[in-house]
Amino acid sequence: MSYSQAVTESVSREQELQHAGWDMVLLYVTFALLGIGLVMVMSASIPIAEKHLGQPFAFFQKQLLYVVLGLIAAYIVSRIPVQQWQKAGPVLLFLAFILLVAVLIPGIGKQVNGSMRWLPLGFINLQVSELVKLIVYIYLAGYLVRRGEEVRSTLRGFLKPMIVLCLAVVLLLMEPDFGAAAVMLATALGMMYMSGVGLFKFAALIISTVSAMAMLALISPYRVARILSFMNPWEDPYNSGFQLTQSLIAFGRGEWFGVGLGGSIQKLFYLPETHTDFLYAILAEELGLIGAILVIVLFAILVWRAFMIGSHAEREQQYFAAYLAYGIGIWIGLQAFINIGVNMGVLPTKGLTLPLMSYGGSSIVVTLVALGLLMRIGYEAENQDKLQAWSKKKRAAK
Repeated sequence: MSYSQAVTESVSREQELQHAGWDMVLLYVTFALLGIGLVMVMSASIPIAEKHLGQPFAFFQKQLLYVVLGLIAAYIVSRIPVQQWQKAGPVLLFLAFILLVAVLIPGIGKQVNGSMRWLPLGFINLQVSELVKLIVYIYLAGYLVRRGEEVRSTLRGFLKPMIVLCLAVVLLLMEPDFGAAAVMLATALGMMYMSGVGLFKFAALIISTVSAMAMLALISPYRVARILSFMNPWEDPYNSGFQLTQSLIAFGRGEWFGVGLGGSIQKLFYLPETHTDFLYAILAEELGLIGAILVIVLFAILVWRAFMIGSHAEREQQYFAAYLAYGIGIWIGLQAFINIGVNMGVLPTKGLTLPLMSYGGSSIVVTLVALGLLMRIGYEAENQDKLQAWSKKKRAAK
């Protein structure tokens, strides 16, 4: 074979691989959630944007920019071999702790509503907890591969990664960001369970973790107030129960098919945080039960695809990729469940966004990066044999 023929075959083979093995269901669901989210952010934010910024589409324009940046970042991530992320895990974890400490330093971190959660980076404020969650999952997936047998067989091995997680949780609680800490810890526990950790150790850790989180919630007066108002918001509908009662009114007004896109009354300064934490309530009001169920179905499909990709990677003995895929699926599914539960009044109020939909640059960009990673995991699991054969051919041609 001549050199030119070898190059031509190599290029054609690369193009063939680039268009094979991508999870199109995951891609379509992601774009559907992004599209619905953009429409609802535009609808929900018009009154507040016009009042405070003098531009009714200000939040929508920013959100559109975040989505574009997130899609570009996701595309770049999807071109990077998964093995590179496994190697970078310890370095990324070190970076995560630097960010967690930096955000707590006055003059570096930005305080909003009493919380030090953001690092100002010019045109965007980085919410450190969003990036740290993904980094912790990458590190933990690598640790479960390196020390998997020790984690599964000994208590000491099981507790080692928990020490790292607890340090990150403590720093998150100092911001404070109780919701992010709870989601990160729950996702990490889910990843450990999926890696084969024994049920007895897992159950013991779940009980101790839930007990610790409950104690932390109960010793904070404002969290106690949230729990009490959640249990009976109508007892004080104009004070502690105001946000939840207004959210429930939005759901009630939506009925089956909603009041129509743009027709929400609750977004007219009745329900706070309409374009962020309580976007789902406005969606239910404007699109009704049908629209609300559609969003739940889309998230369910996304989580299902994440677990199918993880299962496929595990069958191909790509264990780091499998554990990371499980972690991404648990993370997005759990955060969506909590946000929707809070909006519906079945869970106490938490400052967690609805993934891919709520307004917020950090959340959108990091979630899309995670989904880019998930796409790459699925691609490598589907094409492992082809990639290995192609790599051998390239080496032989050289």
